[in-house]
Amino acid sequence: MLCVYSSLNKNVVMEDRYSLQAQANPWMINSAPFFQGLPEAAVESALIHLVTRTHPANQVILLENDWGGSVYFILDGWVKIRTYNLEGKEVTLNILGKGELFGEMAALDEVPRSTDVITLAATVIGSMPAQDFVKLLQIEPLAGVRLAQLMARRLRQVNRRLRLRESDSQSRVADTLLFLAEGQGKKGQTGTEIPNLPHRELSSLSGLARETVTRVLTRLEKKGLIKRDQDTVCIPDLSALERMIV
Repeated sequence: MLCVYSSLNKNVVMEDRYSLQAQANPWMINSAPFFQGLPEAAVESALIHLVTRTHPANQVILLENDWGGSVYFILDGWVKIRTYNLEGKEVTLNILGKGELFGEMAALDEVPRSTDVITLAATVIGSMPAQDFVKLLQIEPLAGVRLAQLMARRLRQVNRRLRLRESDSQSRVADTLLFLAEGQGKKGQTGTEIPNLPHRELSSLSGLARETVTRVLTRLEKKGLIKRDQDTVCIPDLSALERMIV
């Protein structure tokens, strides 16, 4: 059952217009890394108005220039953060997975959203009213530190990708895979596993043509630097893949 609290402003309701189904256990969000180490009472207070929903693949969660009334936590699944360049071409800025959050910038500076957010798979997302998120940052210094660390990591990732924009195609694809491994890689039996994203998404992330991405992935697989199946890409040795970057 979905409960709408009177204290939520209409922006929260508007931003939930794409959601499909409320989850039975909203408290599962407190396992997200952002909340680890925070006092239990503070976390419970911050989550009191939490709404958790399931979205299908390719569902628009947020649109650029929407006003922000919530901060979102990914409990399962994947989303992409996208914008468009001056020529109208889609540019994927980031891929976020379980444990990540988004929407924090609009909540902090009270301006419209700067990007779109689209699900890449069936995804469970918890939304927290912006005022509850800001209050948590005000009363818990560790929450502010966690947010600063998150923003610093994302900025480092963007800077690295920008430096490699003039590199060869192999370097750019390898860096994109390492970028995904750093953010969302999971240790498997034979290496680090990341989602096997459609080549168009890797193309947008790397700034290369989709056909080029396909050729480079095939080359990397023949060299034993990656292993692919339907759902995942496994990187047996991250250091070996990093050495491919010129």
